[in-house]
Amino acid sequence: MPSAGIVRCSAWPPILTGVSEQPTTDPGRRPAGARRPARRHTGGRRGESRGAGDTGGATDGAPRHSPEQRRVAREARYAARRALVPPIRYPEDLPIAARRDEIAAAIRDHQVVVLAGETGSGKTTQLPKILLELGRGIRGTIGHTQPRRIAARAVAERLAEELDVDLGGVVGYQVRFTTQVGRDSLVKVMTDGILLAELQRDRDLRRYDTIVIDEAHERSLNIDFILGYLKALLPRRPDLKVVVTSATIDPERFARHFADAHGRPAPIVEVSGRTYPVELRYRPLVRDGLPAKDGTPGPPVEIDQVTGIVEAVEELWTEASGHDEVANHDILVFLSGEREIRDAADALAGLGLPDTEIVPLFARLSAAEQHRVFAPHEGRRVVLATNVAETSLTVPGIRYVVDTGTARISRYSQRTKVQRLPIEPVSQASASQRAGRCGRLAAGVCIRLYSEEDFDARPAFTDPEILRTNLASVILAMTNLGLGDVAAFPFVDPPDARNIADGVRLLEELGALEASTGTRSAAGSADERRRLTAYGRSLAQLPVDPRLGRMVIEADRLGVLPDVLVVVAALSIQDPRERPLDHQEAAALSHKRFAVEGSDLAAYLRLWTYLREQQETLSGSAFRRMCKAEYLHYLRIREWQDLVAQLRQAAKG
Repeated sequence: MPSAGIVRCSAWPPILTGVSEQPTTDPGRRPAGARRPARRHTGGRRGESRGAGDTGGATDGAPRHSPEQRRVAREARYAARRALVPPIRYPEDLPIAARRDEIAAAIRDHQVVVLAGETGSGKTTQLPKILLELGRGIRGTIGHTQPRRIAARAVAERLAEELDVDLGGVVGYQVRFTTQVGRDSLVKVMTDGILLAELQRDRDLRRYDTIVIDEAHERSLNIDFILGYLKALLPRRPDLKVVVTSATIDPERFARHFADAHGRPAPIVEVSGRTYPVELRYRPLVRDGLPAKDGTPGPPVEIDQVTGIVEAVEELWTEASGHDEVANHDILVFLSGEREIRDAADALAGLGLPDTEIVPLFARLSAAEQHRVFAPHEGRRVVLATNVAETSLTVPGIRYVVDTGTARISRYSQRTKVQRLPIEPVSQASASQRAGRCGRLAAGVCIRLYSEEDFDARPAFTDPEILRTNLASVILAMTNLGLGDVAAFPFVDPPDARNIADGVRLLEELGALEASTGTRSAAGSADERRRLTAYGRSLAQLPVDPRLGRMVIEADRLGVLPDVLVVVAALSIQDPRERPLDHQEAAALSHKRFAVEGSDLAAYLRLWTYLREQQETLSGSAFRRMCKAEYLHYLRIREWQDLVAQLRQAAKG
């Protein structure tokens, strides 16, 4: 197989944030003899949505129909979809229910609406119902994006439950490796990466008559790219409605971004969320030491984070025992990552709190394990979560919050040219979102494990990802889509010129960009005349960082593709070998058998072979027990295997 052959796998989109969200099948591949679709307008008049039921012109060899026959067939299809809309009811206890008429009027009268609501207002689950009542989802699908897989699945399940329909029918969802969407789906919940994948084959998004960009305040690279793309697309699609939902974090910025031709910003509809006051308590980890014998203050003492969490949970658990005006007294603890969650879970389990369940929540958990958080339960529950529970998911029954004040935030180092994932203090806006998770049942309490002075000194908002990431993958994506100069693209916040120049330079080093036939822009970015080479077109189809993708292409040329796919996938995820702080020596001894002298990468191949052999001989539960005993992370192993399969599918093209 020639190295450039990977280009033919047209289903694989440009990657914006590491491992992208990809369809599990290749719907973009044309059958032999089929006509190439038009680049932009794929049937019907300009501005007419085609996604649901309009078959457009006939392919070669198929009977041709008159315009009137196509119109009648299209209207019949619309009528059939209209009949699928189930009875719609709204939970009256959700704040958005009282504002639904105002929201519907704004959407009906404007092409873009910004819906700002506090956590728990019901905007995510109730907005699709409002859109269905408006008649959206008939001439095209309602596309509803989520920044995380766990949220996309949970939102789709909740919406299907409230509409009393089967998941995969009227309401479907699509995330990486999983698709439950039917031809008759009116609402499709998906990750923003899936929507980006579809841009490869549907530049005008004609499959959709409405796009909902949920949790836009997170300002991920994918979200900012989609917002910029939609701004450029809307003049070509006057029938397309866009709703941008955000927590109450600077919604005016989104409104200004989608200002009309006269400079009027998009309308903002605000919905309240929290209905009870929240008491903030500061319990910093650095505390005053014991006074000296002469009465002078002693040196400050710093306790570790796990101890601070244990003390906070004990305080809240004891306080909750003194009253029972509400049934639930669950506690939500925010931590920065899986390791921190595991350490806190072990410490809390050691407390032996009666009738109390410790439940972890992070993105890599299986669907069944994630569902535990939303399932009814007896007794009390302490939920240990990453920032996935900050805005993407509403954990039910929360009365108290413990905020460690940190999160893992991806940053690109201009000096070292390396993308890092350090643990950093969260912004004031994120801290407020975390506190807002309690107080929905009754008066809530949020304990912050840092001082009030620390909070006041923090930045108001988290920097958008586009301002703190390597832009090579963005430039690759935009060049592949023919979107021109990155510096001229309508991002909500334009990226740093130095990061653009670094991204262009990296793509040149990888051989992905042809030599410029014109001048560079003032920002030093590639102008619209820069084109992708064969290598660049291949890289744009692979679901990994361009540097790792270049390894895949070269491995194909050298005939060592199977082994390199395993290594590239391993480098794209967190190391599946665990090294707990309290068992480092045992873990190192267990992992030593995979070591290969002179090559850390070859150790991945030895580990891969061992895991495949064990999976062939052990049952699923026995394999999980083996992973735990040998300090191997089962969920990361599963992700590793899924990504290898994904890369293998891409390479088959």
